[in-house]
Amino acid sequence: MRLQGRRNSSNVSDRRHLSGKSIGVGGGIVGFIIVALVTLLGGGDLSDVIGNIAGSQQGLSMQGQGSEYVETAEQQRLADLASKVLAGTEDVWTAEFRRQGWGEYRCPKMVLFHGSVQSGCGNATAQTGPFYCSADESVYIDLDFFEDMQRNIGSSGDFAYAYVIAHEVGHHVQHLLGTLDQAHSLMNRVSEREANQISVRLELQADYYAGVWANLDNKMFQSIEEGDIENAIKTASLIGDDYLQRKAYGREMPDSFNHGRSEQRVRWLSKGIQTGDPNQGDTFSPAYSAL
Repeated sequence: MRLQGRRNSSNVSDRRHLSGKSIGVGGGIVGFIIVALVTLLGGGDLSDVIGNIAGSQQGLSMQGQGSEYVETAEQQRLADLASKVLAGTEDVWTAEFRRQGWGEYRCPKMVLFHGSVQSGCGNATAQTGPFYCSADESVYIDLDFFEDMQRNIGSSGDFAYAYVIAHEVGHHVQHLLGTLDQAHSLMNRVSEREANQISVRLELQADYYAGVWANLDNKMFQSIEEGDIENAIKTASLIGDDYLQRKAYGREMPDSFNHGRSEQRVRWLSKGIQTGDPNQGDTFSPAYSAL
């Protein structure tokens, strides 16, 4: 991904030196990591995300192990990448909101943290994965997660990392358009199975918006290089609920899907990249089986 000469966002809050808690896990750490990765690219109700992770393993314990954060050269590079990608989402969505007549785009904050963080949606840890909190309109990312992507699911590359960020910003777009709040309100009134299906629709639309961003960012800055799209598509295929559940449990549990199957994530991300049109990302009207 070409980022040389691109501006950095002024909406980044670096709290990495304020963190220092670590997680102690008793038993089944590989399974825990995979279950945690199921929450990758999740947004909205952080309490549910944390609850899902906490319930995924027996013997999970929080241990406060104060450790001073020391930034590595790679994390410094990733922090710069995250800031530039966020700036790109600001440029793209500011222009698109005006073009669509949606009013002024209100840029989200990005909070970089290490280990644990206090957000407007509650406490969170690195194991939660990147998330968007609508309460404070902020995207939260522990940069170690990008290294975890490579180590635990075999996905890497700057454009893949950008996809993660753009997906979380996609939840912010949903928030500004009212989609996120309406969906979460409905989720609180239906069964768990139905709520999971609504969550899938939200996540697939955020994938679509990430693809739209990629298309429009490339038009603005010629940012996409050879192999970038393939890396993003590979990442989408490796974070489908079906793939992660088979890896963690050896079977699929469709009623518990809350992000979508691999093929669905790939399809909606690809559609966004191809069209560059946010108006073609309606994941709520089609029948659930047609997503």
